[in-house]
Amino acid sequence: MCGIAGIALLDSSPSFDLMPSLGVMSKLVAHRGPDGYGAWQSQNRRVALAHRRLAIIDLTEGGAQPMIAPSGAIITYNGEIYNYRELRESLKDKWAFRTHSDTETILAAYEVYGVDCLSKLRGMFAFAIWDEKRQRLFCARDRFGIKPFYYAVVDGTIYFASEAKALLPFLPDIETDSDALAEYLTFQYTIGDKTLFRHINQLPAGHMLIAESGSVSLRRYWDVRYEIDHSHTASYFERRLRELVDDSISLHLRSDVPVGAYLSGGVDSSLMARLAADADAQNRLGFHGRFTDYPGYDESRYAEAAAKLSGIDLQICDITAHDFKDNLQKVMWHLDFPVAGPGSFPQFMVSALAAKSVKVVLGGQGGDEEFGGYARYLIAYFEQCISAAIEGTYKSGNYVVTIESIVPNLGLLREYKPMMREFWREGLFNNLDARYFRLIDRSSDMAEEVDWMALNKDRVYAAFQAIFNNRDNVEHEAYFDKMTHFDFKCLLPALLHVEDRMSMAHGLESRVPLLDHPLVEFAATIPADVKFQGGRSKHLLKQTFADKLPPEIISRRDKMGFPVPLKEWFGNELRDFVGDMFSSSAARTRPFMNANAVLANFDKAGKFSRKTWGLLCLEIWHRTFHDNSAEIRAQARNANP
Repeated sequence: MCGIAGIALLDSSPSFDLMPSLGVMSKLVAHRGPDGYGAWQSQNRRVALAHRRLAIIDLTEGGAQPMIAPSGAIITYNGEIYNYRELRESLKDKWAFRTHSDTETILAAYEVYGVDCLSKLRGMFAFAIWDEKRQRLFCARDRFGIKPFYYAVVDGTIYFASEAKALLPFLPDIETDSDALAEYLTFQYTIGDKTLFRHINQLPAGHMLIAESGSVSLRRYWDVRYEIDHSHTASYFERRLRELVDDSISLHLRSDVPVGAYLSGGVDSSLMARLAADADAQNRLGFHGRFTDYPGYDESRYAEAAAKLSGIDLQICDITAHDFKDNLQKVMWHLDFPVAGPGSFPQFMVSALAAKSVKVVLGGQGGDEEFGGYARYLIAYFEQCISAAIEGTYKSGNYVVTIESIVPNLGLLREYKPMMREFWREGLFNNLDARYFRLIDRSSDMAEEVDWMALNKDRVYAAFQAIFNNRDNVEHEAYFDKMTHFDFKCLLPALLHVEDRMSMAHGLESRVPLLDHPLVEFAATIPADVKFQGGRSKHLLKQTFADKLPPEIISRRDKMGFPVPLKEWFGNELRDFVGDMFSSSAARTRPFMNANAVLANFDKAGKFSRKTWGLLCLEIWHRTFHDNSAEIRAQARNANP
């Protein structure tokens, strides 16, 4: 796990020493790699690569980067290739390995297979290879976007790095992308390659980027397709799921340093921690964060139950409103821009705790999207079942549960009554696209706070529909698969953004075994009525691993995904903090936002509303980057006077 950065001149303009600019970029991602630094520049001074190292596999200097192949190809790489041993074995007759690092395995695979090497890689990665013979820059990002890759093309030069902040000094200006902002305000994440910074794009998950002959092109090399297997029984899917998860855990534990685990108290993290502990006794450290100031937010008893069953030494940090006030600006600096929900803050705190003991942790990201873990799936299905029961139209492919089977599981929705009231306030029984969009739309209570006339929400809905109804991914109309696929493509990258930045802020590597691509490809073949039987959240995953999890976690109905007592804090300890943020003269002049309306409606936000959180993060983002744009861009001028 590391930080990468690079510069390549695309046009025929005169070359110059790129190292000062590269140094600026490298310094801005230095926290990602505290164990070493390397930089390289081509002889003609048209390409330069930098690397900040967090040593996990092959701790010797042999694993240092940028790494040069005998052919002259050179790589800077961030991530882990978990099948590197198997690849070494398959390539040993075609490549004389000099190190034990997974980095060299990528170089060897590229030498043998070219850009098709990506199909051989099993892991999380973002890398850039400068191919001296072909005069080509080849970059790639893993299938799910676990590892980040940002780029900007400015005046015939491409700049790229692990974090967007490293590109800011080289932009012509630091401005907000209004299309991306409309997506963020709607979902609290963006759904394409745009970022909130105009001029900066992210390389989408499962894509490669090639820069040669003065042009930059992107190409998808992998995608998930829901080709449903109706020929096997539930017992087959259970058996095969267990095999694939066990295999993924085995690979994800490959490390030359000890491995710990996040333990939230939910199914996914508890399962990852248990399987890791079963595989190796040295992997018995768990980390948890809790909120004890207000009832309903402390999930530590579930984490403790999972730790006890697995023989894990659980370390817990108590998180307070004071911690929030002291660290929110740090969180936003590391995130680069607002993304996802308030879970990023406790993730930052728990990662700080974990980094004191280990360099690698396992997390449970991916399970909700693969196996149906979000309560909104049940809410959407409940409405659809009522409609079908009224009309007598259970259509093949649309209905994986009946109203009779879903009723016993509606207790899961007890905590979601406010969401359901809002959801059913209007549009009841409308088409499925509109109903699911309404379920994930976070902006329904921001009519006064946001200047929607200056933003294009119709474009946001069209972009949502293009993904939700993409028959290249979900060939037959199955509501469950369409919902989970959209979240897999759009919400999951946002959660992985948080997972990466909050761990790397502390020089900690986070691994996500449930996102092993053979496992994901298999999960996409499982019929929805097997995964989500009777509307039961993660039915198949729980059924398969019931012997590995405490009964209270298997049966719990109140898992909320690292809930933070924002409503209580904002109404008490942090009331002045929030008020001061939106009362400033700068906040009152922000584009697209009405700070006066934020303050006027402050007390009206519901317990589960993310309005104040989302707008507060937006204000801190403006303060951190936009208000300091002159100083940020001066770094580039000072590097190249």
